[in-house]
Amino acid sequence: QVRLVESGGGLVQAGGSLRLSCAASGRTFSNYAMGWFRQAPGKEREFVAGISWSGTSTRSADSVKGRFTISRDDAKNTVYLQLNDLKPEDTAVYYCAQGQNYRGSYLPRDKRNYDYWGQGTQVTVSS
Repeated sequence: QVRLVESGGGLVQAGGSLRLSCAASGRTFSNYAMGWFRQAPGKEREFVAGISWSGTSTRSADSVKGRFTISRDDAKNTVYLQLNDLKPEDTAVYYCAQGQNYRGSYLPRDKRNYDYWGQGTQVTVSS
């Protein structure tokens, strides 16, 4: 059984930074793409950033480009999301997720292509 545990959320002022972590267990971490999503109250869960199984490819939502960076450390079975220059509209619960496909050639943005999810970590940005 795959388990994903996020940490690192909190309350921060606009312009500040946070680093989210997601520790994975249950299957060989290095063989699967990882993604970060977020969900604000009353809104759909949306893609934030993803990284391929090899770590050579990343993609991010237009709303966070240049501010958020995804990375992975396969030795620690952990994926990170560095959040810089935070804005009040970044306030949401942030979830990490693991891709469905073993060494998939495609890095998905659609949440339907991720089959394991963490419990989420709250990020609140005050103005």
